[in-house]
Amino acid sequence: MQMLRETADAVVLRPGFVSDVPALVALEEACFEIDRLSRRSFIHMLTRANASLFVAESDTGLLGYGLVLFHAGTALARLYSLAVHPAARGHGLGNRLLDAAEIETRTHDAVALRLEVMTENVAAIALYEHRGYRRLAALPHYYEDGSDGWRYEKPLRWRPNPTLPQMPYVHQTMPFTCGSASLMMAMAGLDPERGIDPDDEIRIWREATTVFMTSGHGGCGPHGLALAAHRRGFDVRIVVSEPGPLFLDSVRSAAKKAVMEKVHQIFERDLVTAGLIPTIAATTPEDLEVAIAEGWVPLLLVSSWSFNREKTPHWVVVTGIDDRFLLVHDPDMDEDLMKTDVDCTHVPIPRSAFATMARYGRAGLRAAVYVRHREGGA
Repeated sequence: MQMLRETADAVVLRPGFVSDVPALVALEEACFEIDRLSRRSFIHMLTRANASLFVAESDTGLLGYGLVLFHAGTALARLYSLAVHPAARGHGLGNRLLDAAEIETRTHDAVALRLEVMTENVAAIALYEHRGYRRLAALPHYYEDGSDGWRYEKPLRWRPNPTLPQMPYVHQTMPFTCGSASLMMAMAGLDPERGIDPDDEIRIWREATTVFMTSGHGGCGPHGLALAAHRRGFDVRIVVSEPGPLFLDSVRSAAKKAVMEKVHQIFERDLVTAGLIPTIAATTPEDLEVAIAEGWVPLLLVSSWSFNREKTPHWVVVTGIDDRFLLVHDPDMDEDLMKTDVDCTHVPIPRSAFATMARYGRAGLRAAVYVRHREGGA
C-alpha cells in the first residue's frame, strides 16, 4: 500500500462484511507479528459471534478495523482488536476507530469497554489513557510470545465497583465443573493463604455432582457444593426454592432419575450430620446484598442461556451488587467465543435481568450457596 495522503475525513467507516475477509487478513499481517486473527476467526466474528466488526476504508483499500465483543446477557463489552495499517498511522484513524468502538458499546447498552494492550505498545497506551481508559491489572506473559500486557477499562455508563474486588478468578477446564471452579474462587478469596489447587476442580466435582444432567457428565448441585465447602472448614448456608431432588426434569430416563433421587437422599443425610439445613426460599437480589454485607460470598445458580444460549444450569460467583447491577465472576471462559478472563471477571449484569437469569428449568429452580470464614476458627 502506498503512503496514505488523504486526510482522515477521506476515510469512511462502515460495517465489515464477509467479502472484506481477504483484506482483513492482509491488514492483520501488516499490523501484527503475533496473536493474529485468522481467516476462520474473521468469518466467525462476522457471521456468528455476538460482535461488531467495522472497517476504515479509502480509495486505496482497507486501512484499519475495530472489533468489539459483547458478553451475552451482561452489560460488558470488550475491544478485542483495533488495527491501523502502518502506512495510515498519524492521521487520527485510531481515534476514529476508538470512537466507533465506544458508540457500538453504548448502542448495545454496555456500561464499560475493556481491552488489553502490550506493555511495549507505547503509542496505543498513550491513546487509551488520553481517552480516559484506566489501567485495571497487569497481565504477565499474556501474549503468544510471552510479552506482558495491561488490562484497561473505560466506563461508558455508570456502573458499580466490585464489593469483593480481590476475588481471584478460576476458569473451569471442563464443561461440567462450573460449580467446583466457583467454589474454588470463593474459598481462595476468603482465605488467600490456602491458594488454588487445580486438582480441587475434580475433587470438588466428585463430591458435589448430581451424577446425571441431560447428557454426559453431571454438574454440581447446591447441596453437594455446600458439603464440599463445609468439609474444607467454611461456614455455609444453602437457599433453594424447592426441597428436591433437584434437576429431575432435565432427564427422561427413569433409571437416571432413580440414581439422582438416591444421591439427593445421601446429600440430605450428610447435611443433617453437618448441621446444615437448607432454607426453602427464592433468592432475591436483596438477599445477595445483605449476605455480602455480612461477609458471605454467594455462589449463584443461573441459566447458561443468559450467557451462551445453552439450556444448562451454571454456577457463578457474585462479586458485587447495587441498585442497578450485579457483578459476577463467570468460570466459563468459552474459547470458541474468543473469551478470556477479561470477559469473565466482575461481569456486570443488569439487576432487571435477575428474575430470568437466576432460575433454571421448567420449575424455575433458584439456588444459592453462601460461603464465609467459619466463626470461631478455621
